[in-house]
Amino acid sequence: MPTLLIADDHPLFREALRGAVARVLPDAELREADSVDALYALVEAESDADLLLLDLNMPGAQGFSALVHLRALHPQLPIVVVSAREEPAVMRRALDHGAVGFIPKSADAATLGEALTSVLDGDRWAPAAALSAPAAAADEHDAAQRLRELTPQQFRVLQMLGAGLLNKQIGYELGVSEATVKAHVTAILRKLGANNRTQAVLIAGRLALDPGAIVPPPEESE
Repeated sequence: MPTLLIADDHPLFREALRGAVARVLPDAELREADSVDALYALVEAESDADLLLLDLNMPGAQGFSALVHLRALHPQLPIVVVSAREEPAVMRRALDHGAVGFIPKSADAATLGEALTSVLDGDRWAPAAALSAPAAAADEHDAAQRLRELTPQQFRVLQMLGAGLLNKQIGYELGVSEATVKAHVTAILRKLGANNRTQAVLIAGRLALDPGAIVPPPEESE
């Protein structure tokens, strides 16, 4: 009886995905998360899960960052990206960053069934266009390698930096002191090889779906 994890912030799509999975795998146990924080807790609780279906636009993460970080923390967990972003380059980048499959949200039930069967059998699955698209750039792979070094809490802090939050705001959100946040920021800068938070956010921004749209955060003393 396979256990599948569904990570998507849209309740209607999670419901549709549940129904589609149930038709293909009626005995599957399904667990859900609607944010990155909930997803990390779910993956910890379901360490023996057979597959994670991950939306790229989860609140609390940019682009491929959650995929990259989860692959580092839980290399035994196969991840299939499910996304409305269906450009061949986006699909190829997901595969290059460790996804075992990419299912467009426009896929019909038959295609979904084929994809799920393939990845649960240990194969990769993606639309043919993904395999002929250019590979992810070298600087993107470099950013991914650095991101893998972060702890889950450091990852959360980095995502909040990318959202423009200051240390005090991050501390409030996480329920920790500003001094603790500063310590996390210092560790993040060291692991990413960045001199300041702007550089750190821009390095992580290489994993965004649209890297050119990344806005540098406000600077403050570390």
